[in-house]
Amino acid sequence: MELLNATKMLARYTLGMKPDGREFLVVVIKGTFTIPKSGQLAELAQEQVPLVEADTFTGKPGFSAPIYESDFSPFKAKCDVLLNGRAYAPGGKPTNKVTVGLTVGSINKTFNVVGNRSWKAGILGISPDKSENFDIMAITYDKAFGGLDNRSEDPAKHLAWMPNPIGCGYHNDMSHKLVDRSPMPNTEEVNFPIKRPKGKYRPMSFGPIGRGWEPRYKFAGTYDDEWLENAFPFLPADFNEAYYQSAPSDQQMPYPQGGEEVVLLNLTSHGRTSFRLPIVEVPVVFFRKRQEDIQTKGHLDTIVIEPENGTFCTSWRATIPLKKNIFEVAQVLVGDMPRGWWRARRLGKTYYASLDDLVRKKRIDAMEEA
Repeated sequence: MELLNATKMLARYTLGMKPDGREFLVVVIKGTFTIPKSGQLAELAQEQVPLVEADTFTGKPGFSAPIYESDFSPFKAKCDVLLNGRAYAPGGKPTNKVTVGLTVGSINKTFNVVGNRSWKAGILGISPDKSENFDIMAITYDKAFGGLDNRSEDPAKHLAWMPNPIGCGYHNDMSHKLVDRSPMPNTEEVNFPIKRPKGKYRPMSFGPIGRGWEPRYKFAGTYDDEWLENAFPFLPADFNEAYYQSAPSDQQMPYPQGGEEVVLLNLTSHGRTSFRLPIVEVPVVFFRKRQEDIQTKGHLDTIVIEPENGTFCTSWRATIPLKKNIFEVAQVLVGDMPRGWWRARRLGKTYYASLDDLVRKKRIDAMEEA
């Protein structure tokens, strides 16, 4: 199958599978845009960020925070809005706490970023110690509430905070010697400060959540003996496509149409940064063998904002079901081609964008024949 990309963005394809075993063709288009100055429009960056082929992490996979997930998810019913970045003290003056916020269309999420601190064990129990001042603080699930408590000599007391098992601050065993001076999270809800190691606190960050964390892993379905005997290698019957969403639920929205306002609060040195998503149509045509062509458009289902790089990436996805296999599709066109290209295609001719292209092709053919 040939993929023709008429955009200035990047495009690739993959195969997906429904729980019933039916395959479908997935085309992913990814564009990198510069974060514009106030009042200006976002433009395509000169350097386009490649599509991510495999999940990447801040450290060891599975034991650290995800940074990027593979761009080749088969399907997303909603748009994931993600941000990798840091919190900035207002005006550059060090502080021990700052509120950060992310707004994209209907999404509006805020939480507090707190300076480095630890648990303090004393006569009256365990409580947070005084937090340090900071001017810039990285925001990641590594520093959000959660973690794995496996330091006790009693294995029965080993437990992980499954909404974020790679975080810090959580303790199931409340022994003073194990908790005292252990690190606390750097993020917390605005109106629900972290006060107890064994409390039930939401891990706060803007990045993707792990595939094996709660509640996401529950959407993956049941892989038991019955699945091995009756369904393998297909997906289990109780697989839920919500599993493909990498953002937490409060960072998911209906597919944006473009023009939605984006507001970053204390996520840049400017304090407040705002711009609008670009309005981009991404037409996709599937040219099928001995069947009618399918004309559709990509849905914007992933936004990754990176203020430190001054860019954000947007990904569109278009899919069609396959009757048998990928060989029933001859070509896929992403973007708009000129009328001459369509005319040449109907006539079975080769299209050349200019006379120079035609001359160059003739010269290459002549050299190859010689």
